[in-house]
Amino acid sequence: MAFQKQLRGLVAATVTPMTENGDVNLPVVARYVDYLVKEQGIRSVFVNGTTGEGLSLSISERRQVAEEWVAQGRSKLDQVVIHVGALSLKESQELAQHAAGIGADGIAVIAPFFLKPCSKDALVSFLKEVAAAAPNVPFYYYHIPALTGVRIRAEELLDSIQDQIPSFQGLKFSDTDLLDFGQCVDQHGPRQLALLFGVDEQLLGALAMGATGAVGSTYNYLGKRAAQVLEAFQRGDLSTALSYQFCIQRFINFVVKLGFGVPQTKALLSLVSGIPMGPPRLPLERACGEFTEKAAAQLRSLDADFLALASSQ
Repeated sequence: MAFQKQLRGLVAATVTPMTENGDVNLPVVARYVDYLVKEQGIRSVFVNGTTGEGLSLSISERRQVAEEWVAQGRSKLDQVVIHVGALSLKESQELAQHAAGIGADGIAVIAPFFLKPCSKDALVSFLKEVAAAAPNVPFYYYHIPALTGVRIRAEELLDSIQDQIPSFQGLKFSDTDLLDFGQCVDQHGPRQLALLFGVDEQLLGALAMGATGAVGSTYNYLGKRAAQVLEAFQRGDLSTALSYQFCIQRFINFVVKLGFGVPQTKALLSLVSGIPMGPPRLPLERACGEFTEKAAAQLRSLDADFLALASSQ
C-alpha cells in the first residue's frame, strides 16, 4: 500500500500537558504546537507514547489528546502520529479506529507487556488485528523492549509484519541494540520503510547505520540542536556532526546522572518553552527544583558549546 507522505527527519515525542491537580490540560496544546514549529523547527509529532504517559491516561483522555493534536496541528504540522498501543486488543483497536476517524497521519503500537506475546507470530497477530481496525492509516511498530519486556528482535519481526500488514510503513526503534537496528536497515532499506531511531543520545550512530529519522523526547527542547547533527551528517561533514553529538551527549549524560525521565522532560520543556506542562501522573513524581536548576545551567553550557562550534566553522 502506497502512502503519499513519508515520516522522515526529527519527530518530537510529545508530553501530555496536565493541570496542577492532574487533569489533562488540552488548551495548552495550541501553544505547544506553535512552539515546536517556530522555536524548534519540529514539524512532526508522536503523541500518547512513553513521553506522553499514554498508558497512564484513560482511553477517553487518549482520544481527547489525539483529537487536540490533530486539530491544532492541521496546516502547521506535517505529520501527527498517534500511539494506540494498549494491553487490551479491543482498546487498541478502538483507539486505532478513532485515530483514523480524526485524520491522524499514522498510528503506532507497542507490544502488550503484561500478558506478553510468547512468540513472534503471536505478536504479529496482535499487531495485525490493530492495524486492520484502521486499514487506510500508515502503521508503525513501536519497539521498546526495555519497557515492554518483550525481547523479540525487531529484525525478526519486520518480514512478517510487512507480509501481513498492508499499511505497514515503518519502525520506531527505541533500543540501544545497533546490531538489531542495522539488520533492519540492511534487510529492508530506507526506500522500503521509515526506520526511525528512538535513543536521542545515539542519533549520529543511528544515522550512520541508515536511520531515516528519529523520534525522541529531547527534540521537544533540543530540536534545533539535533537538527544541526542531522544537517552536518547529510552534507558529509562527519567531524562537525560528531562534535555536535558529543555536546548533546554531555548534556544528556549530565541529566541522566541526576535522574532523568518523563517528569524531568516535563520540567525542562516547561522551562525552555515557557509553557506550563504540569506534573506527571502518579506513580511518577514531579521533578525536584534542584534538578531543574542544575539542568538549566547545563543547558546554558550546551548553548555556549554550540555557539563556540559554530564560530569555529
